[in-house]
Amino acid sequence: MTLDTLGRDPSPHPDQPRTAPAPEQASPLSQVPSVSVAPASAPVPATPQSGAAQSAAAVDPAALRSAFRRHAAGVTVVTMIGPRGPVGFTATSVASLSADPPLLSLSLSATSSSAPALLAAGTLVVHLLSDGQQELAARFATSGIDRFAEPTRWRRLPTGEPLLVDAAVWLRTRIHSRLNAGDHHLVIAEVLETRSHRQSQPLIYHNGAYGTINPNK
Repeated sequence: MTLDTLGRDPSPHPDQPRTAPAPEQASPLSQVPSVSVAPASAPVPATPQSGAAQSAAAVDPAALRSAFRRHAAGVTVVTMIGPRGPVGFTATSVASLSADPPLLSLSLSATSSSAPALLAAGTLVVHLLSDGQQELAARFATSGIDRFAEPTRWRRLPTGEPLLVDAAVWLRTRIHSRLNAGDHHLVIAEVLETRSHRQSQPLIYHNGAYGTINPNK
């Protein structure tokens, strides 16, 4: 497995290898514990905050990042129409959310240079990267460059969004809703169109590095 990092755009965290820029990462959301409600005739006295909630509040961000370094995630590039041209970023936070209706979710750091475009966009194109496209992933995670300049190969769809022509799988989506979640923006998008051009092994991200999987082993 060849190996790159989870983190904010664009720099890896100090404890991560600086082999390539880091993809965008989702901030895990804590689940709300269920609450049992007593009948009105039996008032329930106030109790201290639960141990689970106290533990969640005490989790150090660096420890959380360290935990998720051990979670393998698929690598994508998300593109959209920006106010001054095409905008795109590398993300490992994309996930299938619902089949009916077809929805996916993704998140982006609120401090990312792509965040203003994401908040203003109406549609997005999500490209699922394949093994061998590490350089493309690194390019769209690098700050201060024209990510769509050569050697990036792209064209506009009839609907205007920028499409990376070398992606084996892509999905055109319409933003359904947005939510501020901690230090990230969480986006839910409806899938309008999808294309799969060829069979390929996925590009994944694990423990600060890019790699792939071999289903035959």
